[in-house]
Amino acid sequence: MSTLSEILTEELNRPAPEAARAFADEICRRHGTAVAAVLFYGSCLRKQTTEGVLDFYVLVDSYRAVFSSPLFAVLNALLPPNVFYLEVQAGQETVRGKYAVISMQDFSQAASPRSLSAIIWGRFCQPTLLVQSRDDASRAAVIGSFVDAALTMVGRMAALLPERFQAAELWQRGFQETYRTELRAEKPGTVQAIYQAAPERYDRIAGEALRELERREKLQVCHDATGPDAAWEVAFPAQQRSRVQRDWKIRRPIAKVRYAVWLLKSAVTFGDWLPYVLWKVGRHAGVALQPTERQRRHPFLCGGPALIKLLLQRNLR
Repeated sequence: MSTLSEILTEELNRPAPEAARAFADEICRRHGTAVAAVLFYGSCLRKQTTEGVLDFYVLVDSYRAVFSSPLFAVLNALLPPNVFYLEVQAGQETVRGKYAVISMQDFSQAASPRSLSAIIWGRFCQPTLLVQSRDDASRAAVIGSFVDAALTMVGRMAALLPERFQAAELWQRGFQETYRTELRAEKPGTVQAIYQAAPERYDRIAGEALRELERREKLQVCHDATGPDAAWEVAFPAQQRSRVQRDWKIRRPIAKVRYAVWLLKSAVTFGDWLPYVLWKVGRHAGVALQPTERQRRHPFLCGGPALIKLLLQRNLR
């Protein structure tokens, strides 16, 4: 294995917290042997907290094996992933989370440089835990996709930067660019906080990814950064830098449109969305909101009017 693969393997294999293991167990109970791997990522992992909503990706063999509804399977295949809300009991605590379902094949393709959008490689070049994997083959496939995600992020962003740059500049530019494709106008402080949560980790990943890209003859490392304030100097083969820049200019608006369509699809496929929305609204309002059993069974018919009434009260803080 390359050093990059070794770093990511060690990171993915770190022990998961109790809440993440409880979620993975419930997800596997729901979807059975079709689940190949469960990944835990996002702000709750970064901050090491269960306050908020935990984020998971569930990699599966096929969508037909997961969903009893043919419509859900088709929509997931056309525009992955489908997202679901879930609450589990971890010890004495009720923990909230959402998980996205995507096939192992789609995940692998979305992590590669061929991917149209950054929805996968923009996320999974960041720290992640492999909470569960079905077998060695699934684990190896996940690791391979994470290597591709890191190479895609570093290779594309290096081409958008000047020839000489620091690792912090690369990652912060990368997070800014990928958030924009998801129609998320994050503040500069939010983007900086992602890098600052683990700067040594990101610096190391950037270095190993650049060296791996050089071995694959995608670029040339002219100057190797060796200190915390040192800069990389990278050259691309003739016309390669401009090709990557043109490609990103084309892909970025397409990715935005794709994400907007995906959001519309999610309005139909987001499983058990009412408890999630009520919790989110209640958190801002400073009150505890729980759906009734009738609202859970008929969220649009019974839950929708209650939610609209709450929003119209304008007592959100």
